[in-house]
Amino acid sequence: MKSEPAISKAWPVRIIIPVALTIVLFTLTIFLLVLPRMEEQMMAGKRQAVMDLTQAAWSSLAHYQARADAGEMSVADAQAAAVRHLGGLRYGPDARDYVWVNDMTPVMVMHPFRPDLVGREISRFKDPAGNFLFARMVETVKRDGAGFVDYLWQHWEDPDRMVSKISYVKGFEPWGWVVGTGIYVEDVRSEIRAMTGALVWTCVGIMGVVLLLSGIIIHEAARAKQDRLAALERSRIREKQLIQADKMASLGVLVAGVAHEVNNPATTLMLNAPSLKRAWEEVIPVLDDHFKDRPESRVCNMAWPDLRDRMDPMLDGILDSSARIKAIITELRDFSRPSEETFDQAVDAGELVEKSLDLTQSILKKATRDLRVELSSHLPKVQGNFQKLQQVMINLLVNAAQALDDPGQSIAVRARAGENWLILEVADQGPGAPSEDLENLSDPFFTTRRDEGGTGLGLSISQRIVHDHGGRMEFESEPGCGFTARVLLPVVGN
Repeated sequence: MKSEPAISKAWPVRIIIPVALTIVLFTLTIFLLVLPRMEEQMMAGKRQAVMDLTQAAWSSLAHYQARADAGEMSVADAQAAAVRHLGGLRYGPDARDYVWVNDMTPVMVMHPFRPDLVGREISRFKDPAGNFLFARMVETVKRDGAGFVDYLWQHWEDPDRMVSKISYVKGFEPWGWVVGTGIYVEDVRSEIRAMTGALVWTCVGIMGVVLLLSGIIIHEAARAKQDRLAALERSRIREKQLIQADKMASLGVLVAGVAHEVNNPATTLMLNAPSLKRAWEEVIPVLDDHFKDRPESRVCNMAWPDLRDRMDPMLDGILDSSARIKAIITELRDFSRPSEETFDQAVDAGELVEKSLDLTQSILKKATRDLRVELSSHLPKVQGNFQKLQQVMINLLVNAAQALDDPGQSIAVRARAGENWLILEVADQGPGAPSEDLENLSDPFFTTRRDEGGTGLGLSISQRIVHDHGGRMEFESEPGCGFTARVLLPVVGN
């Protein structure tokens, strides 16, 4: 048994591509534009803060110099007070950043973390990279009055840890001093990494929400597309089946017309054949007497004795065949005639099976050489509509015939009485049906022979007819072991 072609479940590309591009652009914007700009602005902010702190320290020197100019203290006392004041200044997240002072010689005047340099000439002092940092500071002040200098310096009080530092220095001309403070680049980068991490996680959360919403939208769009394709497929199949149903209706009209046309010559045969037989019986003595003395005479290329022996079977065959033609025409006409929606007939199961076999005899003969009919004796009658039940039996017989691959395979038709039920069965030795198809066999338009012109309506209509009679249909099958369709109808009086 073949299953219906699956509807494609591919997600709509027109929705996936814009969503994917949006996510990619969002990611690129964050990591290639927002984060670099944020780092740049944070570094610029830190540099500005260093400038402001250096300016504040410079203002302190100006304050003490003004007091000395006002005669409140000597220049030496003012310088000492300024050194004490600046030496105690701390700032930064851990209050460990500081200010230092050297003069233009340069000689170190004050350094909180390098007291060993105080009072020493430091023009030849250089960092691990070979930069004469204090000489560069003096040169910057001489040239510009103030400016940034980058170099390697110990991390606070740890002389073994040398890190990058950016300092801002400014000259205090009245005393010939250079005051400066700086930031550790590593600390700034750690702060930037912390903020970047927070921003990244925020962006990841936003992207997660976007992905979730996009997934929902794409899923719904895909399902809508799938439903639309399924609806189009169902519409196409229904259109095809309606055309087929219209053909079947036209065929019914054609059958009724053919039956009517064939009925006239069949009636003539039935009326004339008995008269011909009687005439033959009456003329036999005359012919016997005529040919008694002429044994060598031949009629229709046969000797009279042979012709005499064969005429009776030939006439009987004409009578039987004309009667059979008449019966088949009557059954075709009854079957094609629109039935009345009445269920008050007492239907004889034996007659039902026999007439259904008569109508499908040509199909069954081509399909199998082994047709078995097993009718139990004393079958109960059922109340219903003979024509509709006959339609059910014909559908089952035709399905069984179409299921066979080899005329050597058999079809069995059985009728028996069950408890309060009449049980009709049609079993074939065809390939059977997989278990997943058994539940769908009676669904409208479900068929395993669509490529062969199957409509998928036969079992669906049969199921409805049986249900209208208060009965039910059952299907049994195992792939490779045949198929059995069973009809259970309530008997009269139950």
